[in-house]
Amino acid sequence: MSISKNLQTSANPPESEIHSAGKGVINREYIGEFVYGGIDGAITTFAVVAGAEGASLGISIVVILGVANLIADGFSMSVGNFFSTKAERDNFRKHRQIEYWEVENLPETERQEIREIYAAKGFQGELLEKVVDVITADKDVWVDTMMKEELEMVIGEKTPYKTAGVTFISFIVVGAVPLLSYIFIDEDLTTGTSELFLYSCILTAFALSIVGALKSVVTEKNIIIGILETISLGGIAALLAYYVGGVLETMFM
Repeated sequence: MSISKNLQTSANPPESEIHSAGKGVINREYIGEFVYGGIDGAITTFAVVAGAEGASLGISIVVILGVANLIADGFSMSVGNFFSTKAERDNFRKHRQIEYWEVENLPETERQEIREIYAAKGFQGELLEKVVDVITADKDVWVDTMMKEELEMVIGEKTPYKTAGVTFISFIVVGAVPLLSYIFIDEDLTTGTSELFLYSCILTAFALSIVGALKSVVTEKNIIIGILETISLGGIAALLAYYVGGVLETMFM
């Protein structure tokens, strides 16, 4: 196989390879969105529950504050992720358009930049010139190379709408766990708020353990460490909220 064929194959991988790689990126990225949305949802809602318990508020108030937090914070986080992802994609497209303009209007300058990039990688002499010729023969490959090698910009597969949707759903689903013991309490049972809070702690620790394990898959870290980190973070937030609630109760109630 000739050098040109090798370079073209490297620059333009088969469609099946692109789809396969793309699916891997999509799955990994959206798992990350689910994990961090879930962690945020569980911790913030659990902090609300802990603060209400510290202030000795009633069950109905805990549920109202918790659900309000779920909807408001979940929406806020999903909107933030939507605009963050959209801004990244818009920025990539803007620079890509600039590179196309430079390739069309300043071809010699751009060829020299390609030459310098691959010379820095160790290509020399005739081989270097062949590399430059193959890459600059196709504008799309040329621009893609400049985006990756010069600007170090690669667009992700995540879309703003899917990112926002996954974030919101995970925030609501996992974030609702600390409220389950308060929402589904049997009215005929004489269960105190302290006992309900204990149930909430257990359920939240379980939910954070699952999400912490998923986080370890995304970050490729030890699962036990990921679980302990996530539970510890939730515990610290709840502890702070609990004592703040208690202090505020003594001040205003």
